[in-house]
Amino acid sequence: MANFEAVMKTTRLRKPLIGISCCTRQYGIFGMPNHGASDTYVRAVDDVIRGVPILMPANGDKADIESLVDRLDGIILTGSRSNVHPSLYGGPPHAEGTWEDPKRDAYTLPLIRAALDQGVPLLAICRGFQELNVALGGSLYQRLQDIPGRIDHSTPSQPCSRVRQGKAHPLRIAQGSWLHRIAGATEISVNSLHNQGIDELAPGLVAEGIAPDGTIEAVRVIATATGPIAGFAIGVQWHPEYDFETDAVSRRIFVEFRDAVTAYTAHLAAAD
Repeated sequence: MANFEAVMKTTRLRKPLIGISCCTRQYGIFGMPNHGASDTYVRAVDDVIRGVPILMPANGDKADIESLVDRLDGIILTGSRSNVHPSLYGGPPHAEGTWEDPKRDAYTLPLIRAALDQGVPLLAICRGFQELNVALGGSLYQRLQDIPGRIDHSTPSQPCSRVRQGKAHPLRIAQGSWLHRIAGATEISVNSLHNQGIDELAPGLVAEGIAPDGTIEAVRVIATATGPIAGFAIGVQWHPEYDFETDAVSRRIFVEFRDAVTAYTAHLAAAD
């Protein structure tokens, strides 16, 4: 893997541009529509990846996917309170009151496919993890807590962030997997702040981590409809951006993403 400092000195002489997916949200007393992403992702890019965070607006079919993929050196798909729309994976309508974000769906799914085809490093987190599965042909459970035999994976209703974001359950890691290599263990503990989860695993995805109730919570992309991929493309259902400053595995996920970005920018520079 390319050395970060050496590549910075000898290739593009600039920090890599890291796209961070935004959601549409209402802010202020008049509920004006805005595009937003949590500061935790920005801090991970600033402090670990050492790149320039670029917030990608959820502008639906107006998003210029080709320009984003051509100009970005890495992409982080973020978590969100909204759910991927069931029409995109053949699911039943959401229950009344479920948050949806069709403009986010409309740009993230084609962005995922384009990024994978071009080899842009991709790290998909929580909703982004679910988007990755749907973009490649998989399906989702809408509310894991309503399924017999599944645990409640949703966010605890606690005002204390340490409780909401704390470790919630163990994760069994597949022997010899990417996650096994970076964790150095076959079991870790993760936080849990989601309702949706993978039902049918998409073709081209390999499960790397599974919760005690059988819910898939870590995947690696090995192929798309156009063929095998060679680039970095990882999805995790939990939130490593919440505790990368204190948790070694969470930090290692972002370090590995950074190394993939470094290698990608070195490859682009060599091709110029």
